[in-house]
Amino acid sequence: AVPAGTWQGQQIPSLGEWIMRNAKIPITEYEALGDQFNPVKFSADEWVRIAAQAGMKYLVITSKHHDGFCMFRSPSNPYNIVDATPFDRDPMAELAKACAKYGLKLCFYYSQAQDWHAPGGAGHWEEANGKGWHSADSYTRPAEDFAQYLEDVVKPNLQELLTQYGPIGLIWFDTPVIITREQSEDLRDYVHSLQPNCLVSGRVGHDVGDYGSMGDNQIPVGRVQGGWETP
Repeated sequence: AVPAGTWQGQQIPSLGEWIMRNAKIPITEYEALGDQFNPVKFSADEWVRIAAQAGMKYLVITSKHHDGFCMFRSPSNPYNIVDATPFDRDPMAELAKACAKYGLKLCFYYSQAQDWHAPGGAGHWEEANGKGWHSADSYTRPAEDFAQYLEDVVKPNLQELLTQYGPIGLIWFDTPVIITREQSEDLRDYVHSLQPNCLVSGRVGHDVGDYGSMGDNQIPVGRVQGGWETP
């Protein structure tokens, strides 16, 4: 949100949310944007009230995108909006309170495989070997490193999201890339172990979610079997 699609005076092609990768911004330089991130006009009550008036039944908000930054208080990861910005508030806690007030279900988007910040995450910037995001194989990771990332980063984050904010309607995973079927199933089961009624989106990978998900803005050409959505 701070660079708004521009880096070092240049407009970076494609989605603004991908600017860290597309502009090949080193981790230390991207981290510094946290010093400027202070959305003081944010009002969870206003957001959820308008959503309820519009007839929405649930609200899905990004808790961690591919840049690895947590938009919630994370005891396991200091790279979060409470500890790494002057905002010093947990917007997810405020949204949880507002959702309870207006009768909406709170749901979280969470990038489970791509993490350009955390070691072991798919697409992580490898400053040590100089390859970084210039290489075609930047998504590949040693299997043991990615497995460790899931244990050290993803599961602690999911535990926080599913225990700090009351009942959660769903976890909207995204871009499974290098995740294995067994790892997708393990994340699905882990979510259900913490909140049995919490849905797991199809983008957890390998069609093991609780329902299917089309591609972004995709419209099916015919009848789709089972539960599904199009974002």
